[in-house]
Amino acid sequence: MSKHPCPSSEVSGPAPAGFRGHPCFDAEARHRFGRIHLPVAPRCNMQCNFCNRKFDCINESRPGVTSAVLAPPQALAYLTDVVAQRPEISVVGLAGPGDPFANPEETMETLRLVHGRFPEMLLCVATNGLDIGPHIDELARLKVSHVTITMTTLDPKIGAEIYAWIRDGKRPLRGEAAAALLLERQLDAIHRLKAHGIVVKVNSIIVPGVNDGHIPEIAKAISQFGVDIMNVMPLVHVEGAAFEDIEPPDGLMTARLRLQCARHLPQMAHCARCRADAVGFIGENMGAGQVATLEHYSKMTLNPNDERSRPYVAVASMEGGARQPAPW
Repeated sequence: MSKHPCPSSEVSGPAPAGFRGHPCFDAEARHRFGRIHLPVAPRCNMQCNFCNRKFDCINESRPGVTSAVLAPPQALAYLTDVVAQRPEISVVGLAGPGDPFANPEETMETLRLVHGRFPEMLLCVATNGLDIGPHIDELARLKVSHVTITMTTLDPKIGAEIYAWIRDGKRPLRGEAAAALLLERQLDAIHRLKAHGIVVKVNSIIVPGVNDGHIPEIAKAISQFGVDIMNVMPLVHVEGAAFEDIEPPDGLMTARLRLQCARHLPQMAHCARCRADAVGFIGENMGAGQVATLEHYSKMTLNPNDERSRPYVAVASMEGGARQPAPW
């Protein structure tokens, strides 16, 4: 018998305890709780053929896009400012614009700083799973509660079509060998994350003609590993990506695959394909003011020994009289 027999296209009824308060995992929470993505991870350890990362395009709302990259102290200062203005923020996420664990020092330092300053915040990380393994124990100690892993196939032959290359440390890999290693790391990460009680979501991207017939097999397999929820997402046309000529799936294909996968796992159906610097409620557009604030903090020089990690500026009156420096 299926672990989740109800073929719902979305998590329905009261959300499981591990989902509550996280707008990406709990469909009802998205109307009351917001999230902020801190773009501290510019590098990626693999090249997916559906991806073309551009850092400065306010009109695009998709993963891999941000208007600026922050150092960990800058990220904490920026977060402190945003939370003061947006008290509905309940989740701090790290989702790129590359892969968080291709930038392990920046990622882990940011999580340490945020956990120390805002221990009540839910911490969330999105990754391809290739290099998360060495950091799982510390993620658990830092109370990271939700991890998303993007998994597009269980078959290395299909993976060879989807992934142009991966980089394992300094070793580049291509083809089926690359896809097989990635899958091994992903499944091991899921097993270890669940052993720590961390909520795991798997994102699977539908690439018509490549993996669309394979998506339900992913759902069936990962349900046996204890994955909590699945997000089946249609391919998005991205100019300059290797798959830019592949037509995205229509709504019927997407709905059909979600229903098939729902026999095995709850499905997230309200994903907005958020930017790496998203702020606020799911579906809320990145405004010019938010971009300006992000860019402002990305240019600040902060004192790493200041436990507040806050910048200082000099303030003068209109008459020109200098005052004492004050926190920004």
